[in-house]
Amino acid sequence: MFAELNATSNFTFLTGASHPEELMERAGLMGIRALAVADENSVAGIVRAHQRGREIARVVNERAEQEARDGVIGPVAPEGAARAPSLDIACVPRLLPGARVVLSDGFTVTALPRDRAAWGRLCRLLSLGRLRAEKGACLLHMEDLVAWGEGMELLLHPSAAPDWEARGRRLKRRFGHAVSLLAAPRYDGRDAARFDRLAGVAERLGVAMVASAAPLMHHGRRRRLADVLSAVRLGCRVDALGRAALANGEQRLRSAGEMRRLFVGHEGAVERAGEVAERCRFSLDELRYEYPSEVTGGETAGERLARLAQAGLRWRYPSGAPERVKGMLAHELALIAKLKYEPYFLTVNDIVAFARERGILCQGRGSAANSVVCYCLGVTSVSPEIGTMVFERFVSEARDEPPDIDVDFEHERREEVIQHIYERYGRHRAGLCATVIHYRGKRASREVGRAMGLSDDTISAMSSQIWGWGSVSASLRDERLREIGLDPRDRRLALTLQIIEEIQGFPRHLSQHVGGFIITEGRLDELCPVENASMEDRTVIPWDKDDIDALGILKVDVLALGMLSCIRKAFDLLAEHHGTRYELATLPPEDPQVYNMLCKADSLGVFQVESRAQMNFLPRMRPRCFYDLVIEVAIIRPGPIQGDMVHPFLRRRNGEEQVEFPSDALGEVLGKTLGVPLFQEQAMQIAIIGAGFTPDEADRLRRALATFKKLGNVGDFRERFLRGMAANGYEAEFSERCFSQIEGFGSYGFPESHAASFALLVYASAWLKRHHPGMFACALLNSQPMGFYAPAQIVRDAQEHGVEVRPVDINESFWDNVMEPDGRGGLALRLGFRQIKAMREEEGRWICAARGNGYLDVAAVWRRAGVAPHLVEALAEADAFAGMGMNRREALWEAKALRGDAPLPLFAGALEGEGIAEPLAALPQMSLAEEMVEDYVALRMSLRAHPVALLRHLLTPGIAASTQGMAAERR
Repeated sequence: MFAELNATSNFTFLTGASHPEELMERAGLMGIRALAVADENSVAGIVRAHQRGREIARVVNERAEQEARDGVIGPVAPEGAARAPSLDIACVPRLLPGARVVLSDGFTVTALPRDRAAWGRLCRLLSLGRLRAEKGACLLHMEDLVAWGEGMELLLHPSAAPDWEARGRRLKRRFGHAVSLLAAPRYDGRDAARFDRLAGVAERLGVAMVASAAPLMHHGRRRRLADVLSAVRLGCRVDALGRAALANGEQRLRSAGEMRRLFVGHEGAVERAGEVAERCRFSLDELRYEYPSEVTGGETAGERLARLAQAGLRWRYPSGAPERVKGMLAHELALIAKLKYEPYFLTVNDIVAFARERGILCQGRGSAANSVVCYCLGVTSVSPEIGTMVFERFVSEARDEPPDIDVDFEHERREEVIQHIYERYGRHRAGLCATVIHYRGKRASREVGRAMGLSDDTISAMSSQIWGWGSVSASLRDERLREIGLDPRDRRLALTLQIIEEIQGFPRHLSQHVGGFIITEGRLDELCPVENASMEDRTVIPWDKDDIDALGILKVDVLALGMLSCIRKAFDLLAEHHGTRYELATLPPEDPQVYNMLCKADSLGVFQVESRAQMNFLPRMRPRCFYDLVIEVAIIRPGPIQGDMVHPFLRRRNGEEQVEFPSDALGEVLGKTLGVPLFQEQAMQIAIIGAGFTPDEADRLRRALATFKKLGNVGDFRERFLRGMAANGYEAEFSERCFSQIEGFGSYGFPESHAASFALLVYASAWLKRHHPGMFACALLNSQPMGFYAPAQIVRDAQEHGVEVRPVDINESFWDNVMEPDGRGGLALRLGFRQIKAMREEEGRWICAARGNGYLDVAAVWRRAGVAPHLVEALAEADAFAGMGMNRREALWEAKALRGDAPLPLFAGALEGEGIAEPLAALPQMSLAEEMVEDYVALRMSLRAHPVALLRHLLTPGIAASTQGMAAERR
């Protein structure tokens, strides 16, 4: 039996020319019983190969069962593996997880773990090398391999280095028969002599020689793409690759028969490859993830969760919880205990508790977050009396998978939470997931175009048109090329376009997930390798969220949300000036004034509903309750829009169209959204109830509907869905429309649980804007950058809502924008130094600290605060000295006189306010237009007037009045 022991996938970035999935599929077609995907110092692509192997086995078995039911007896693959003739699968290949370990001096071995313990040691070895080096690199030495190589099959890669044989002998003495010599053809006409020589080397070392094709691709047609990847990696054109280019397309996956022909005279090496594979029995199915136990003080996880939940119930309902909520809590706790998920909820609780202790505002979302347990723990502020979700939809006994809780934290302080997780659990137990950056659109055209030698002008023109090319016909593509002045018949251009299409979806490199943490009870670096991220003090694993989902590994999403920073700062301002302390859960609910404001589309700065599309939809939707906001959040998304769900929903809501359901069963699913599927959960329920999907099929559909899915495959379910709907008596037209709507979620489908959590932030931000517009604007400015709108627009909107906004002042402003008494019993918004483009936070805070009782002149800022002269000039340009009675030009004139880091000796003794007298310069006064221009240059806004005010006399009569009327109506 032959096994391929050294295949390279495209997770050896810019080297391998095939996906791990393609290698597994091709191995099955060629009858290769075992395949080792061994990327360079990496196991990043292993899970994808493992998943495809499981899918192949499932499809083969399903087809075999169907044929058995139909009375068809298909051929049986070697050793009894099922065969599906129509799929041309010769066997189900077994994946051999491993890595090609390349030491710092180039010495290379392929390491294949024989068992679970050896896999842990391989992960520790790779972690050791990765953590020593910067992101993307690995620094390993022979001593590391000797220390951690126990339990692995080590395949030596031949080398011409002088000390190579000595190193091989050292490994042979240490690991005995686990060491072999890997022999691979080079297809240069000298392979026979080379194999003879390698056989002699193996004999001298006392090791066996094993055969490998050392494939870089699953099929020879990928040769051109492999050369382009090499050119990108080396930063040169394909024409200049020289010996770095592949000589031919032979370095591909090969069958046992082909290998025997290549190794004539050394056929035993082919058979020994199979023997090595037989000794490697480790499978990724053996990986058992364990939640952190969260057991403290002799209290079990279940007891602790129940105690905390009951305490939280008393905290949330000081006057006593309703009986319905008590019943829901008891039911959820029982189900959590039955599925042994208590540690998961406790882990999330501890993270959220840390944030609360530090005063960091957070809000949970995701499936299990909208539950009574999470409400009592403080993970979410969505009241169970408002929520609409059923707990079993997310924590289900039938669907054996962990729950999903995402927690959003203030974007300015999330790093505190991340570092707390590292400190509490240790970097050997906690790490962030990876995100695989794939080739898409413009990057593919740019990098492939350069490698193919196209000019920058051609690449730019081509990139401008490449969006959406994957879905257009060749004739339409050629027409677009001609429109931008390119000749589609040009051979190099045509070849470039072919490779761009082929490279789509290829991994380019690994980045870190936005916040998905893996936390383990044991060592994380024995489950998978851990490596440095590009950001300081971050460590990550090489698997992305789809990979860990496939292995059933827990992920807690620690995410950042700018609106939480804004809301927390607004709450702090309310507590400071009004003595009222609010939390998300204690805001006055269902305030009609808030909904009246939203119905007028007065939502600039309000979370999720501030875009022009949302502002256009709000007066048509006219939200009057919290669940209307849930729908508002979910409906203006590419999924519902693409699925043509928006207008039918509005017509039914407005009574222009009758609400009908094709069946009572689907009516229960779609009733609250008037028969229109708006949420991912509804799409799954339609598939289960209407099309008869099994829980496993529905789960695969859910994964295909995942938000931001890079390689969505919703269309794969089309035939199965339509067949199931027809079997249950639904009309073909209705079934087609349903599936079209479901397909829309493949672009962006929003879960109802997430929409409910976001809707609470919509209400909170809208409530602040309606009742405390000045504080809301102040908090919004202090939380920038975020949202759709620039500070100038935020300030303008605040003024339209009756807020007095005061300019930056050297003696009154702080780094942040603040609220100050306006002298009439109210509060005014004072702009802070943060609004000055040229100033950094450290400089602004130092100016405030050195101010004392106030600065008396421009030079005093320089002398007392010790800031650089250019910064004093920036203050003058921002008109920050106007409070001293100095206009912008006067202040700038004095600031320009400052030079160096200390006063000149002649003026060193001059007291503040008693400087050397000099004749006053006759500086011309600035016009209003000039002042406004300088305001925008320095502050990106002006409080003097709106720019249009300077042109109002030139406008068509009626336009100015109309604009003023609109502003008055919004107020």
